[in-house]
Amino acid sequence: MRTSARNHFSGEISAVKPGAVNDEVTLRADGGLQIVAIITHGSTASLGLAAGKPAFALVKASSVILMVDGDASKVSTRNVIAGTVSSVTKGAVNAEVVLASPGGAQIAAIVTNESVDRLGLAAGKQATALFKASSVIVGVDG
Repeated sequence: MRTSARNHFSGEISAVKPGAVNDEVTLRADGGLQIVAIITHGSTASLGLAAGKPAFALVKASSVILMVDGDASKVSTRNVIAGTVSSVTKGAVNAEVVLASPGGAQIAAIVTNESVDRLGLAAGKQATALFKASSVIVGVDG
């Protein structure tokens, strides 16, 4: 599958917590990364999501927020992934920053050049990627 989303995580569903309207779906991605998504109960049913089912999660790079030297336990975001900046590619206004997680997953974020400079983002710098569970799209092949 090809998409425009920069962040594609393959793995399997590890948990589904049903709700009246929305369900909380947890994907255990390759490399052990846990991705939490909030999707409609109807989508969970139509995709046949259940523990053990192969699936993938997509997150647009523009939905990823980067943090340095912060306390990740004090944010409401469900997906908090610490890592090391592997690359920074600046454009005219924005930059693409790629973090490598300890398990090997790559997370791309689009942030302003001003933010890159203010946060001191550069290859080798420790940083944390954050994104809301409602920003995650869950899919299955077939």
